[in-house]
Amino acid sequence: MSKLKIAVQKSGRLNEDSMRILKDIGIYIDNGKDQLKASAKGFPVEVFYLRNGDIPQYLKDGVVDAAIIGENVLIEKGNNIKVAEKLGFSTCRVCIAVPKSSNYKTIKDLEGKRIATSYPNTVQGFLNENGVNAKLHIINGSVEIAPNIGLADAIVDIVSSGSTLFKNNLKEVEVILKSEAVLAVSPILNQEKQAILNTIQFRMQSVLKGRKSKYILLNAPNEKINHIINLLPGMNSPTVLPLAKAGWSSVHSVIDKNEFWDVIEALKANGAEGILVCPIEKMVL
Repeated sequence: MSKLKIAVQKSGRLNEDSMRILKDIGIYIDNGKDQLKASAKGFPVEVFYLRNGDIPQYLKDGVVDAAIIGENVLIEKGNNIKVAEKLGFSTCRVCIAVPKSSNYKTIKDLEGKRIATSYPNTVQGFLNENGVNAKLHIINGSVEIAPNIGLADAIVDIVSSGSTLFKNNLKEVEVILKSEAVLAVSPILNQEKQAILNTIQFRMQSVLKGRKSKYILLNAPNEKINHIINLLPGMNSPTVLPLAKAGWSSVHSVIDKNEFWDVIEALKANGAEGILVCPIEKMVL
């Protein structure tokens, strides 16, 4: 049986998050130090550890069949490469930043200025959309230092917390795009490998749905049950079970973790007691 070749970033936070989700979907990799390729145990997958910027070309050429990669890199270098799944981790944004002393007001203030970046295609497209002419300096590495040494008037780089910009006396003024990790697919993929990829994608969806949700159990008086149910749609509808205590029931459901506190407060206001909340490892619908 053929093995699906998946590329992941060789090192860094995206590597750690990628290996975590592969483990969560049952793909276990025994890779030694500095190993560039490793096979999964009991699953037809090989993992390739590559430089993030090289992965789009390997996908185009069919050297790898799929990849967990930052969406920002795919936009910069991976024209026409299909995204099979957005994965929700390793989030960042590609931003324009200028010195804190700058009087920047709008994108038009970059007219005729010098911009240092590792994302020339992304930046040029953004400038073209906004009718701005600027000179790009392509830098691989620490872009943030460019304004401090007089090389550029502004930079474009990925930003997570913004602490690196702060340390270099820069301020964020425009967001070009928001990015997260994605599962990308080579345009050269045969039917057998597509079937393996479908299994991986199904498992990833189950894990991601679990990460976004919480399992909730609570007790409520029967006269309040209809109000409680209206607050807890669940996967289909909440489960309601009678308690040994007369006139009371136990309600089980699933809530979106982003709505957690609002839902909890509404449940309390409607008579819910003994509320227990548990993480969900996987959710298969």
